[in-house]
Amino acid sequence: MTSLSHAFVAGTIGIITLAIWLHLFFGRGWFWRVKKFNADGVSIAPLDVWPKIVAIVPARNEANTIGEVVTSLVNQDYPGPFSIVIVDDHSEDATSAIASRVAEEQAAQGRVQTVAALTLPDGWTGKLWALNSGVISSQQDPPAFFWFTDADITHAPDTLRRLVTRAERDRLDLASLMVLLQAKTLPERALIPAFLYFFLMLYPPQWIADEELATAGAAGGCILLRREALERIGGFSSIRGAVIDDCALAKAIKRTNGRIWMGLTRKSVSLRAYRTFAEIRDLIARTAFTQLRYSALFLLGTLAGMFLTYIAPVILIFAHDSTARLLGATAWFLMAASFLPTVRFYRLSFVWVPLLPLAAAFYSYATCLSALRYWLGKGGLWKGRAQAPKRA
Repeated sequence: MTSLSHAFVAGTIGIITLAIWLHLFFGRGWFWRVKKFNADGVSIAPLDVWPKIVAIVPARNEANTIGEVVTSLVNQDYPGPFSIVIVDDHSEDATSAIASRVAEEQAAQGRVQTVAALTLPDGWTGKLWALNSGVISSQQDPPAFFWFTDADITHAPDTLRRLVTRAERDRLDLASLMVLLQAKTLPERALIPAFLYFFLMLYPPQWIADEELATAGAAGGCILLRREALERIGGFSSIRGAVIDDCALAKAIKRTNGRIWMGLTRKSVSLRAYRTFAEIRDLIARTAFTQLRYSALFLLGTLAGMFLTYIAPVILIFAHDSTARLLGATAWFLMAASFLPTVRFYRLSFVWVPLLPLAAAFYSYATCLSALRYWLGKGGLWKGRAQAPKRA
């Protein structure tokens, strides 16, 4: 291949790469402006009447965290009627006993109920079946809202009050918060900010809140859902097989003309630590191929897109052609400029910013692994359960 041909190929890739980044930077709902979506600093006026809330916590083998979770829930400063249901999802440890003991220590036995999920039926994912069990346990005196929160997340005392006031003020059917993930270990610092960045890119909060757009997403660790909206979609049975259950729920709510919203918070924190790169790899691999609808064609397209978006700018910087180098450098600048706010949100050093291409390469590898596990019948693996639908 002649030098002219090399220059043409490099220039073409540079144009494509820069076009991608111009679209992502300016045309995708400003997803990277995380400060705009930070819900912690917004002042919301109190309500005259506080609706009844039931928090439902699905818990499977969460003995290490359930005590702190129950403590943070019973210490919510919510002025209205509020109770908590811990759903023990066939735990093999002391999850249920610890939850009951902590509730007693907090003098909150009357507000905290522990129920056992029934045998998991065919066609249901474990978390959705546990959430459904919690909803059923509340049918005798149903609430206005359900608050679905995970068994490894602690919340600031004002979290529920702020969520409810926002939902009532804006007439929301679903309000969710992306909680702060741990970013302390080396693997976490290298990969967790990218996790938030990629999630917001897929589900821009500005687009989620726009009733004219089909984009629907939610953060499953903290969802406030209006009971009438859940009934309107036919309950959890309508999405019972969803592996990405939070976004499936948001999509079902929005499809039935419900209003949804998603924000970010530093005041609700995940207790789950990722000490190795393999643990984060498995976090990604659990749902990555599901996101691609289990399609080999989508997988190939995604890998090509990841290369053009994140790897090509780096390669182009070392091209012989000056135009290609300029195109690559400009694309990498836009990449870094868009990633910087996420790194700052996690209060990490700016030195992590130019390393996003390495994180993207890791996510591409984990996505390939996700596809392989699906083809081997281990898709959607979570705590011993392969939850992805079987291959036809």
